[in-house]
Amino acid sequence: MLRTLGVVLATTTLTLAGWAGTLTGAQAQPALSAATPTPGPTLACPPALPVSGQFLSASPTSITVRYSMILSPPCGYDPPITLVLFASREEAVAWQNPVASAVSGAQRQGDITVSGLTPDREYWYRFSAGEKHDPYVINGPVRTLPAGSASCRATVTVDNRWTGGYAATVTVRNTAEETINGWQVTWRWYGDERISAIWNGVLSFSGPDVTVRNASYNGTLAPGGSTTFGMLVWANAPGQLALNCGR
Repeated sequence: MLRTLGVVLATTTLTLAGWAGTLTGAQAQPALSAATPTPGPTLACPPALPVSGQFLSASPTSITVRYSMILSPPCGYDPPITLVLFASREEAVAWQNPVASAVSGAQRQGDITVSGLTPDREYWYRFSAGEKHDPYVINGPVRTLPAGSASCRATVTVDNRWTGGYAATVTVRNTAEETINGWQVTWRWYGDERISAIWNGVLSFSGPDVTVRNASYNGTLAPGGSTTFGMLVWANAPGQLALNCGR
């Protein structure tokens, strides 16, 4: 019995020794392979303008634009934002020879007024933020009022918009220090716009040039006082209204 057990143990020892002799280094201690890094998600900015601008009003020496910073970095901008004016669309597109600028406050929405401009002159405007020039918004032309005509201010609000047109309200405010008796708001169409209805004002036009005068009951405005008129506009590609207000 003991002799048989010894033979079995000896045979087992030789077998294990044989196995050990046939193992390579890689088989004896498997190497750990380096983990392949997983790439992070690629940032995709939404299809929206980083900043928008809407002309509000003009005086003989100033232009006021309302801005809204829609997206934050890296897809947009942080305040402050700079409104830059150019004398022509070509210079605005090339970002060359800016004629004036003004900087916003710390708010993401607000109004910017550029002063020191030439009366009765057209301008185009763009935005910049820090070292970045916004590549999308190139708006205009907007025109300063003729010298001596700054007695009121007109601003437009689009109340409802649909395919092929919109409804808008124009607010006329007396900015003079005395009461005004009679006002008129003028602008120029740069597309296929046309007015199909108007209320609280009297409409006249010559080609693309539009004039709305006060009605018989809303032409007298005390200093700081205001009135409104409304209109329905049909347009396939509506542009901005650069409103001028005077007596």
